[in-house]
Amino acid sequence: MTKYIRRAAGLCALLLVALLVNAARVQVFEAGSYDDNSANRRRTIARYEQPRGDIVVDGKPVTGSQDSGEQLRYERTYRAGPLYAPVTGFASQVYGTTFLENAEDSILSGTDPMLAPLPLWNDITRAQNPGGKVVTTLNEAAQRAAYEGLGSRRGAVAAIEPATGKILALVSTPSYDPAELSGTGSAVTRAWARLNGAADKPMLNRAIRQTYPPGSTFKVVTAAAALEAGVVKDVDTPTTSPDPYRLPGTTTSLTNEIEGCEDASLRYAFEWSCNTVFAKLGVDVGLSDMANTAANFGFNDRKLRIPYSVAPSNFDLRLDKAQLALSSIGQFNTRATPLQMAMISAAVAGGGSVKTPYLVERTTSKGGATLYTHGPSTLHQAMNPTTALRMRELMADVVTEGTGTRAAIPGATVGGKTGTAQHGVDNSALPYAWFISWAQADDSMEPAVAVAVVVEDAAARRGDISGGGDAAPIAKAVMEAVLGS
Repeated sequence: MTKYIRRAAGLCALLLVALLVNAARVQVFEAGSYDDNSANRRRTIARYEQPRGDIVVDGKPVTGSQDSGEQLRYERTYRAGPLYAPVTGFASQVYGTTFLENAEDSILSGTDPMLAPLPLWNDITRAQNPGGKVVTTLNEAAQRAAYEGLGSRRGAVAAIEPATGKILALVSTPSYDPAELSGTGSAVTRAWARLNGAADKPMLNRAIRQTYPPGSTFKVVTAAAALEAGVVKDVDTPTTSPDPYRLPGTTTSLTNEIEGCEDASLRYAFEWSCNTVFAKLGVDVGLSDMANTAANFGFNDRKLRIPYSVAPSNFDLRLDKAQLALSSIGQFNTRATPLQMAMISAAVAGGGSVKTPYLVERTTSKGGATLYTHGPSTLHQAMNPTTALRMRELMADVVTEGTGTRAAIPGATVGGKTGTAQHGVDNSALPYAWFISWAQADDSMEPAVAVAVVVEDAAARRGDISGGGDAAPIAKAVMEAVLGS
């Protein structure tokens, strides 16, 4: 009898060990696969059972959370939602997350291991920490000036601090309220369908995800390439530039909208935006040097993140001479985001160095303990400091006596470049109005801000559209906001 009891006890012990081994397999080794299983709603429920951390602008949260009383309990709220939508994105129980809400989701949702009091603490206890905070680099006054300046028009603004790469403003219009996508009700579904079906694409982040022909603002790159390559040694010496200029290998002639461009100096051509001069300069510099200079400014970079991804700006690497001529004045296939054009202006203002643009200053715990701090870093060296100094002079001349006088600010030195970019079949569509600029207060040692503005205004008459007229006043308002703060 004792023998059978021992056998039964041994079997029970074996079964207990097997049970413990299986439990360890499920709870330790396969926990991740069960957590990630789409049929498991525990993680989703846990995600929304506590308030989400906040995104902060100028020391004030622009996001919040409210208790809905539903199973997915806390819904995201937004202060001035349309103003900050290109920065925050949305956090939706139904449609997921975008932009900062997505890029910094682990901090905001409380799942980042850095928020745990001890290493592996959450893995052991299965606890969830309170959501942390994401402190942005935005200047609220500049953001609001850009948004109000664009008004009801379609367009975008990007502003950067040249010395660091901090993004001070990032605006896209028309915009939308991300709060419309919070929650799980039928209103969210209707809002999603309406926003995605809208002809003016309010959910498109034009500042970083839309590329445009940059038009004459690209002449900053062409001028820098000509100076770097030694094609132009003196900005006041006449160039050999016919007017009109026949595109190489074609019977097509390029003309100008103003007089005095024939054999004009680089200074005059830059001030008054002579197409013929810059088209020929691009050909004289050559495809290799033009492409290298464009790349040094940030074109064709497919890895840029701020921390969310940015659409790459394009400068073709295979062009014949006629195509190169058009590309050198910001036409043909040359395309750029407003952020890229702000980086170009910032490189001129910053002594030739392109700083990596970034939007997150630091992340913290709910209590304010710093988890991560972003610092300035150099992305590219676009040109040598001497070339940058010459380009600053040229851009300043545009504002003092050229096409960008509407951007002038009393008590500050302002540099700028206007652009009117044609597009569409046979250039039949309404042009885009561009203005890129930088500003330095008279009592400051370095420029405080670099700005790019693009306005695509389908309601305007073609003759009314110009970078100096439509875009420059918006840039001026943004620069004044930064200088004033």
